[in-house]
Amino acid sequence: MLPFMFATGIESSSPTIGDGRIRRDQMEECGHYRQWKKDLELVAQLGIRTLRYGVPLHRTWLAPDRYDWEFADQAFGEMRRLGIAPIADLCHFGVPDWIGNFQNPDFPTLFQGYARAFATRYPWIGLYTPVNEMYVCAKFSALFGWWNEQARDQRSYVTALKHLAKANVLGMHEIVKLRPDAVFVQSESSEYFHAGLPDAVEEAERRNQLRFLSLDFNYGRPLDPMQRDFVLAHGMTADECRFFEEHALCGHCVLGSDYYMTNEHQVDPDGATHDAGETLGYAMIAREYAERYGLPMMHTETNLDQGSRGDEAVDWLRCQWAHVRSLMRSGVPVVGFTWFSLTDQIDWNIELREARGVVNPRGLYDLQRRIRPVGTAYRDLIAAWEGRIGT
Repeated sequence: MLPFMFATGIESSSPTIGDGRIRRDQMEECGHYRQWKKDLELVAQLGIRTLRYGVPLHRTWLAPDRYDWEFADQAFGEMRRLGIAPIADLCHFGVPDWIGNFQNPDFPTLFQGYARAFATRYPWIGLYTPVNEMYVCAKFSALFGWWNEQARDQRSYVTALKHLAKANVLGMHEIVKLRPDAVFVQSESSEYFHAGLPDAVEEAERRNQLRFLSLDFNYGRPLDPMQRDFVLAHGMTADECRFFEEHALCGHCVLGSDYYMTNEHQVDPDGATHDAGETLGYAMIAREYAERYGLPMMHTETNLDQGSRGDEAVDWLRCQWAHVRSLMRSGVPVVGFTWFSLTDQIDWNIELREARGVVNPRGLYDLQRRIRPVGTAYRDLIAAWEGRIGT
């Protein structure tokens, strides 16, 4: 059992929009490239010893077997000096221009090589998220038409999903060859679909099964009949399904689940969906995932804007921590909690779909690196609970 990890993350999303012409590099937009050393100092000052950190893939991975490690060497070297354990996030919503997008069938094997090169260069790193939020990445890129390939059809969605999941699995295998004790914290969105009316029950339940596809692939769980019919009808083959069943590495895995106010959805009879707000809440939804996979869990992402009162984010932090405690009391092995991210973000209120430059006040610090009330509250929470989680 891993020791409990209080974590935050550096927002490292880098999808493209505008038919690939615009790169939404959050490390650039939020000032991390300029202030990376200060940011890591702030992590340490909060008492945080675990950091979700993604190197800028499009800047690091120049071509097959060609890399620029200069920035990664500096950042990971400083983390090691400060005693901060990175959860290395190797692919966070975007790929280099030379790969194209997640429809590229070569992406999984190319990423396998990148994971091998990364693990070879940083053998001291033992925690990984090879591919972040596969479900969200596939949905936003290939079903909603917002990012990367900007497709809007089920076949493109299934294609992106299988490529993301296969890249994740192949990456894990390469890392384990070099670091047999590696642990994979699979950050994935925990979702729930509510039926707004009786005529919407069937569609809501269909979506409640399909939300598990990325993790079923990743953990080698045989697909339920409806899931299998869905992926086979949209371009997958039986052999591709079998690959996931035969290559799972569950013994190395922590089920990382992300939860935001927008993770619950109301489904109408015509299939339209609307945000349902916090209806069931994290603990009840996470328990479904825990029962399905039987793995240790970590709450790998949450946040809320500070709001007009100034204490909305603090209240949300307390609420999410109460959910984590509830899960633990019910016997779910929870090994960590994360407020994401260290600093405010840019344009996440519109999922990065347009470059408007709107600051989202949801970080532990603002973009001038001044601590927010939620940063103070998280620092105090860590100080109170560090080493006393079992009490």
